[in-house]
Amino acid sequence: MISVTEQKPWEEISQSIDKCKSVYIIGCGTCTTILHTGGKGEVLAFKDKLIAAGKTVTGWMVIPTACDEITKYALEASSKEITAADCILVTSCAYGVQRITQWTDKPSYPAVNTLFIGKEDGNMYSEVCHQCGNCVLAWTGGVCPVTSCPKGLLNGPCGGTNKGMCEVDSTKDCAWTLIYNRLEKQGRLDLLEKEQPPRNYSAVVRPGRLITK
Repeated sequence: MISVTEQKPWEEISQSIDKCKSVYIIGCGTCTTILHTGGKGEVLAFKDKLIAAGKTVTGWMVIPTACDEITKYALEASSKEITAADCILVTSCAYGVQRITQWTDKPSYPAVNTLFIGKEDGNMYSEVCHQCGNCVLAWTGGVCPVTSCPKGLLNGPCGGTNKGMCEVDSTKDCAWTLIYNRLEKQGRLDLLEKEQPPRNYSAVVRPGRLITK
């Protein structure tokens, strides 16, 4: 599972750091490196763009995993270069950006958009869990309708499914066709006869928080 990201348009990044004359760049060695949105190559490319735009780059680094505790120590090790910068440009996912802002008062700007947490399937990443706090996989054959169905239907299929394909995106399988086929194979089609109640949006209060002993 990784954070799936895409680079922000350069125009948006330029606007966000417009008042920064000097910039320090931080990348991530895990998720954005895998997706080529914020690893070493992308960090160096941003460095060249910043210099071409008349900015001073005080330094850069790629933290092995920007969203964990190692960020604190990485920032401490490069404190001199970071202090010399007006702001930090971060090419990690939003988790990494928030971790960085936890350990420094320097303005930090994301260079990527975080899209979803994805499961790898060959060369494709798919969102498989919305963390809704009310899991329905027990009666949907292990196929999540909240993420697999664009409409998030808990009672399906809708009237738009066409030969097992989704009307919202005809290149994707209808989630409820997948659910039906899975339950049929398991001999559990009787589960579809029971109407499910509306989704309980109060199951998880945002932002989520868990305190362990």
